[in-house]
Parts: sequence; C-alpha cells; structure tokens
Amino acid sequence: VQLVESGGGLVQPGGSLRLSCASSGFTFDDYHMSWVRQAPGKGLEWVSSIYSGVGNAIYGDSVKGRFTMSRDNAKKTVYLQMNSLKPQDTAVYYCARGVGAPDSWGQGTQVTVSS
Repeated sequence: VQLVESGGGLVQPGGSLRLSCASSGFTFDDYHMSWVRQAPGKGLEWVSSIYSGVGNAIYGDSVKGRFTMSRDNAKKTVYLQMNSLKPQDTAVYYCARGVGAPDSWGQGTQVTVSS
C-alpha cells in the first residue's frame, strides 16, 4: 500500500489549496479514505472521510462548509479542496486508508496559512 500526498504549501488567510493523494498497491474502489491533520504541538485531528461506492463525504466541524473531499476512482486519487483557509488550518495533512481507524498513512504534506 502506498499513499502519496501533494499540493501543500504556503497560502495567505482566505486563500485556497487543493491537496491530492495518489494511491497504489490496493483496490482503491473498495476502500473508504480519509484526511487527517496534525497542527504544530497538537494531536491528530480528523478532517474528512469519503466512502467507497457512492462516494459521499463527511467533515469535521472545524472545516465543514470550507473543505470539500472528492475521489477519482479511475485515477485512484482522493482530493481535498480547501477554501477560506485560516491560520488555524496550518498543519501537516495526511491521507489515510479507512475511516475511524485507518490502517495505512501517507507521509503527509505541509499546509501553512500565514500572511
């Protein structure tokens, strides 16, 4: 199993970023996927999950209405569109396989929201 995140960077408050997570080594269509983040000096925070099949997504309260998670099964990739970014969104963002207790994780991509 391999999960590779990309798309992080430095953005000003109010800006947008789109993260990608390319997967390989498993049957992507069969798995729910998640984004989890870790801010400096803090624990892991669940951000969003998307289910296999229909592909509906759910969100944590801190990002609801600002972030959108999607998946492209043909490309075996999940995305996280992040709008109206705030300084408190600064974190390392991880892609993970599964929901609740993911069993595989990517290496993470840094998102920094600062003016």
